[in-house]
Amino acid sequence: MGISKDEKELLRSVEDNEWESVPDIKKELKRYQVIAKNSLKKEQRINIRLASKDLMGLQTKAMQEGLPYQTLISSVLHKYVTGQLKSANE
Repeated sequence: MGISKDEKELLRSVEDNEWESVPDIKKELKRYQVIAKNSLKKEQRINIRLASKDLMGLQTKAMQEGLPYQTLISSVLHKYVTGQLKSANE
């Protein structure tokens, strides 16, 4: 099986010295890692159904902490996902 049109074009561009080395590859890799990581940080909205009793409990706890209840919910979920908060069974 031969090479594709795109592969031929890539080979031609390499042979014609159209490519340049990145001066500080480690710095560039780190920069792109940060960009990729930050792209995953974008906040997204979700809808969730909770029992009225649970929502009231969350709102009460949030009020005691001086936080909006959505912020408290987000914080609890973040702590659980990152391993900072364990379930009662663990």
